[in-house]
Amino acid sequence: MSIMLPPGKVVYNLGPQTRLPLGEGRTFQLGEAEIAVFRTRSGRLFATQAACSHRQGPLADGLTGDEQVICPLHSFRFDLRTGESIGNTCPALKTYALQVSETGEILLSL
Repeated sequence: MSIMLPPGKVVYNLGPQTRLPLGEGRTFQLGEAEIAVFRTRSGRLFATQAACSHRQGPLADGLTGDEQVICPLHSFRFDLRTGESIGNTCPALKTYALQVSETGEILLSL
């Protein structure tokens, strides 16, 4: 599968999407960046910065549901689609583009 990317973009193959159980997240170290990847119970995939923008909590350890993640340190919610905080004043999370290849591999663009 070929992907057209703007100059300077890199695509990382994170492995098969089945590696991520439904309703869970995992942290990936990609060069200098730590990225949290979530697979919702409906099977949708999302990627955000790995640490909460408020207290740097490990978001991949948080609860996921309704396309949201709840930080395990302070229970603040974030929308996985946009990174926006929900019901609090935390700065938005950085989000990243994901694709699934024809063979079911998770591809992340940085």
